[in-house]
Amino acid sequence: IHAGGKGETVRLVAAHDGAAESARRLAPFADVIAEPFGDIWLRDTGPIVLGSGKSRRAQGFGFNGWGGKYDLDGDQDVGERIARRASLPFQKADWVLEGGAIDGDGSGAVVTTEQCLLNPNRNSLTRDEVERRLRDDLGFGRVIWLGSGLFNDHTDGHVDNLARFVAPGRVAIPTSANDDPNDAVYKDAARRVAEARLDLVTLPSPGRITDEDGDVIPASYMNFYIGNAAVVVPQYGAPNDRAAVSVVQALFPDRVAIGLRADHILTGGGSFHCISQQVPA
Repeated sequence: IHAGGKGETVRLVAAHDGAAESARRLAPFADVIAEPFGDIWLRDTGPIVLGSGKSRRAQGFGFNGWGGKYDLDGDQDVGERIARRASLPFQKADWVLEGGAIDGDGSGAVVTTEQCLLNPNRNSLTRDEVERRLRDDLGFGRVIWLGSGLFNDHTDGHVDNLARFVAPGRVAIPTSANDDPNDAVYKDAARRVAEARLDLVTLPSPGRITDEDGDVIPASYMNFYIGNAAVVVPQYGAPNDRAAVSVVQALFPDRVAIGLRADHILTGGGSFHCISQQVPA
């Protein structure tokens, strides 16, 4: 919050009044609100705010615990409650979509994965139907389809761990390192981005990162948060940590790239992008 909140207004959602009071002491500069939620992944459960100024509106979607894997009380409607708190007009679409499953370039293009958006545990929709809904609900005129997401990602391949727009028409993809379990995934994603005639840039991967039981976890530098003044890059104590921050700094020269350890968040399956949701001014 202190790193990513530079140069912008921060609204922090706490699950109850006690947590809100603690948050106010830790981050007195933030606007803290108490709203019940099941888990911290606001990228997936929060509203997607479109437009700017007085024309802003909040778009919501169905949420089914990443394909029925989890039943988390409060996550189905926390997005609407946050939007109402901000006095934003709210509309909820009649299909399941998590914010981490898409990444837009601000000019009408969006990148996603077949593994997630065509998964029957989300919706019974064809590729054409998904594209139509992305256009109608979010204004995306072009959809770039990647294949699968990271190994052992319980979200079924969220794209914000795999590919991120860093400018209109410019996509960042990881390159494998250190016995990387996602080597084939990265190569397939790079091929598809090239075939889509997008400008491809690469970030190093942290490589094979495991939990205390020795199981591979979906560690990625791609889950960075882009703020007005800073870009917060997850770090894992891996050899490529510093190199990843350097590449991100070069991609965003008008912001300060800050590397912060994200192991504690990754135990739940995500990082800084996953726990945040930007709101246009």
